[in-house]
Amino acid sequence: MHSIIVVPPASAPAPERITLTSGDRLPFGRAETKGALTIAHPGVPGVAGEITANGSYWLLSNLSEDQTYVVENREDASEHIKVPPGRVEAPVSFELARVVLFASGDLLRFEVWAPGHAFHGPAAEFHLDRTRRYFAVLVALCEPRLRDGPHAPPPPVEDLVKRLRPTWPTVTRSAVHWNIDYLAFKLRQPSDPESLVDLALRDGLASKVDLLGLNGWGFEH
Repeated sequence: MHSIIVVPPASAPAPERITLTSGDRLPFGRAETKGALTIAHPGVPGVAGEITANGSYWLLSNLSEDQTYVVENREDASEHIKVPPGRVEAPVSFELARVVLFASGDLLRFEVWAPGHAFHGPAAEFHLDRTRRYFAVLVALCEPRLRDGPHAPPPPVEDLVKRLRPTWPTVTRSAVHWNIDYLAFKLRQPSDPESLVDLALRDGLASKVDLLGLNGWGFEH
């Protein structure tokens, strides 16, 4: 079953991730309403909008009177859509999205993950997109074992940052940690590099051919 994951801002009263299945609706706004995502900021309308899960993508309704919302592609912030006031059920197809609200001069953000995207081929079971940065992180985690044998440990985060920098110049430790956390969720594994590498190599999710992507071919920026 497809699912949409909403990751509230860290300042939210209940910062736990919220899972929506197809057809579920999640209102969001300043008002503390049962079953809603509360964004406690005086510049946010009481009922600011609504997210609706719809298969492998989701819909955003902007219920404010005068604020435009921006939805950024978390993989590439230059790719975004704007949802004007009053626009209902604007479709969002980004797998990893960041919703940005402009509230009284402040920027407020929360994330929406659509891990139910489907793909054809060896990665179909886990819906991996081989052009995305999270896949580059997975390949970099697997590289020592792919090159040096089945007992090589995953590299530390510092080494991952150095390895990824040629094709991802803005990579940071926090970005690598974020992608590892997302991979763990997506692959239904503990947030542990060893577990991710074990699964990826056991199920053929990463191979020596994928190492080409770390050398400048195949990953989007």
